[in-house]
Amino acid sequence: MKKVPRHKVVYSFSSRHKPVEKVVPGETILLELEDAFGGQVKDESTSIEKLDWSKINGATGPVFIQGVEPGDTLVVNIEEVRVSNKGVMAVIPKQGALGDKPFKAVVKVVPIHDGQVYFEKGIRLKTNPMIGTIGVAPSTEEVPTGSLGRHGGNMDVKEMVSGTKLYLPVFVKGALFAAGDLHAVQADGEVCVTAVEVSGEVRLSFAILKGKSAPWPILETQDSYALLTCGDSLDDASASAVEAAVEALMQEYNWSFEKAYMFASLVVDLKVNQVVDPKKGFRTVIPKKLITIKSLCR
Repeated sequence: MKKVPRHKVVYSFSSRHKPVEKVVPGETILLELEDAFGGQVKDESTSIEKLDWSKINGATGPVFIQGVEPGDTLVVNIEEVRVSNKGVMAVIPKQGALGDKPFKAVVKVVPIHDGQVYFEKGIRLKTNPMIGTIGVAPSTEEVPTGSLGRHGGNMDVKEMVSGTKLYLPVFVKGALFAAGDLHAVQADGEVCVTAVEVSGEVRLSFAILKGKSAPWPILETQDSYALLTCGDSLDDASASAVEAAVEALMQEYNWSFEKAYMFASLVVDLKVNQVVDPKKGFRTVIPKKLITIKSLCR
């Protein structure tokens, strides 16, 4: 099994980056991931103001997947996500859903043992190791790893866990895949701008849907598909999410817009991924019994 160490890191998704490894479809690869702070937070005395912000939210990669071309869809099999035994959190003035409130910078170190996050004495949460940043290179522009778009990126989807599949539209030869920003646990919204940020490893393999292009990243779980969209505002992001779901239902059932729109109001769940990045992230969740991947990737 090939392995990419955590120091092989990029801070943008771009066609200009040279691949650090190549794999063929079906081959397993292990990526080591640093935490979103770039390993700079050693303890709770670490000063937020003294961090090197050019080293925030890095992604390990990029990885070149042989045989994938623009217009295809890259299928990412997330086989396993493992996290270390210590995570960090922070509240940062002027950041997060309540960034307009006056508060001071605070760093918190969070122990992780036996599948539990120990937030405070007597308060612990079950871990849900997930990948916050995951994507491919866009066609022309360079997108910071801290942002998101049709290429993926910092989507912060709490269901991006072991055993799921991610479908990504491909814009450049080889896709140039990268991943980072592991969380030991995160709620929808990631409201304070951090979750339990943690280092770790992800084990992945890839497949290709030739000649099929996903309009947005699509996450497949055991019982549903979720279209992962974004926008400059929550209104824009939610509109994109609903539009993508309605178009998929129109394709699946050969329905008019009006009929698919009504049906979406009955079966499509609209959920927030995060509200704290420059673009806001939504997902529309459709039960697998009602939709096929052929209608989602066209």
